[in-house]
Amino acid sequence: MIPEKANLGIKKRKIKAEDASLPAEGDPTATHKAKARRAAQEIAVKGDEAIKESGVPIAVDAQGPPEEGTTSALSSLEPHNDSSTPPGRERPYGPHSRELYCIAGCYKALYFLCCSRCNIKRRIFASSLSNLFSVCPGPSGGFFSDVLFESLDICDPVKRALGEMKMERLTEIQAKAIPRLLEGKDVLGAAKTGSGKTLAFLVPAMELLYQVKFLPRNGTGVLVISPTRELSLQIYDVAVELAKYLPQTLGLVMGGANRKNEAEKLCKGVNVLVATPGRLLDHMQNTKGFVYKNLLSLVIDEADRILEIGFEEELNAILALLPKTRQTCLFSATQTAKVADLARLSLKKPVFLQVQNSVATVSGLQQGYVICPAEQRFLLLFTFLKKNRDKKVMVFFSSCMSVRFHDELFNYIDLQTTCIHGKKKQGARMSTYYEFCEAEKGILLCTDVAARGLDIPKVDWIVQVDPPDDPREYIHRVGRTARGAGGKGKALMFLMPEEIGFLRYLRQAGVPLNEYSFPSSKLANVQTQLERLIEKNYYLHKSSRDAYRSYLHAYASHGLKDIFNVYNLDLQRVARAFGFSVPPKVELNLKAKGRGSNNLEKKNKRFGGSGHRFSAANPYGVRDPNDTRQFCH
Repeated sequence: MIPEKANLGIKKRKIKAEDASLPAEGDPTATHKAKARRAAQEIAVKGDEAIKESGVPIAVDAQGPPEEGTTSALSSLEPHNDSSTPPGRERPYGPHSRELYCIAGCYKALYFLCCSRCNIKRRIFASSLSNLFSVCPGPSGGFFSDVLFESLDICDPVKRALGEMKMERLTEIQAKAIPRLLEGKDVLGAAKTGSGKTLAFLVPAMELLYQVKFLPRNGTGVLVISPTRELSLQIYDVAVELAKYLPQTLGLVMGGANRKNEAEKLCKGVNVLVATPGRLLDHMQNTKGFVYKNLLSLVIDEADRILEIGFEEELNAILALLPKTRQTCLFSATQTAKVADLARLSLKKPVFLQVQNSVATVSGLQQGYVICPAEQRFLLLFTFLKKNRDKKVMVFFSSCMSVRFHDELFNYIDLQTTCIHGKKKQGARMSTYYEFCEAEKGILLCTDVAARGLDIPKVDWIVQVDPPDDPREYIHRVGRTARGAGGKGKALMFLMPEEIGFLRYLRQAGVPLNEYSFPSSKLANVQTQLERLIEKNYYLHKSSRDAYRSYLHAYASHGLKDIFNVYNLDLQRVARAFGFSVPPKVELNLKAKGRGSNNLEKKNKRFGGSGHRFSAANPYGVRDPNDTRQFCH
């Protein structure tokens, strides 16, 4: 059983949603709550009926066409019969031979995270690590090289640790990067997600510290900077396994953790430090006992993402404080102009390493898209997740509020999900991350905070409800599945009819996609019940309204405005996917950018400038029937 504390986030919100419906005028509280509960029950029942009617869950079968005697409807996301589909791109879909869903299915996971004096203590999963870095016997199809770790000129403690991690052969990027880094060269590396970049820079770093006999009193000798907390934690866990038989000390600093405890450890001496940019710069400027003047090696992982999410100033400030005589390596799955500029500033005569491939995603990934009208987005997602709740699924949204709303809604109607997003507290994020890593099945709703570098074992499906900002982000999202040699996975992206142009950008980036269709008759028709539930439950209504507003703001800030134009949206249809029969009024302040926008947002919130104009007389913020505007300016 999951300990009570592990489910606090879900249970708290669930109880809150059940017990706090807003009484309508002239309607007793009990009756109002009963209507909300009845609507939720009807949604759950209709979802189960949709499963029984269609027979099997949505699934991909890459082995061949469906067997004789089997049925395939929405259950198999039928390939779209279009003569324009390029030859060789069709991938037959079909049902699996065994039952893939369980009506009562709710997965159980262990709770592996505990907090003591705000220190996050992690349990290292040896089994998970072996799954992440499994060795493929025989031909590797280009993923593994012929070089063995035993043949490398590295110390015995590192070789012993690699042996316990079941590392035998180097991947292509490792075979190219490790020898160069051992020679002391600066490296700019580019490779697909899941290709082994983490070990490519950690093995030479550990060897360097061991050879020079770097001690805690010398301070920090290796610094690894990554964009997100989850990725930093993952790199730290691998580093701990790799340094198991080494005398060097390791540390992790990141936002959300206890700064005082971090400072105490830094003052004692941390030889290998993994950090996020903001917290690292804070310690460099304000922690007096932090010794980094003896730095030997700097690693910047996912450099393009660090620059994209607004850490360019912090990164430049960090580089200015670090000693100039050091080895530097930049690793990323994609290369951009900003990364090239950063390389010119931080690298000295770098060696550029790249694993060449005409296709941007791995061969074991089956990926496609489905054209879905705006008003059916929730119905399709709900039906898909109901049918695949015995699988391991990651669902991507464009905003934190969308993730939060769908997580609350699904758990309220008895479809168990978990979530990771930027507004979630660090302890809860770590708990959810470890829980999902260890689980054999489950549904994780997330933003792009989970799209980079995370090694989550055996993910079956990547579902992108909201399309990414650009093809590079698409590559990172689908890179959470089909990881490692022989890894297989499936990816599905929702596109509205007006968003078809995004496929052109994906084709230019070398991403092969198939089109799949679905019969609307096989969807769980719960639209009426959804609207009634959102109307009767105050907290779900508020959460849905926030998600709707955040969705429009994210859409308005999309980089490809020739395709994702917020003013071309039919808000009446978009709002139905959030449970509204009448779209709430939303204020779009497109000119507000950067840090100043946060102050404006607080001001609007304080003075009721959100555009919803909700009050005691209008608790749900429904716009006036005579107001024909789509947006409030």
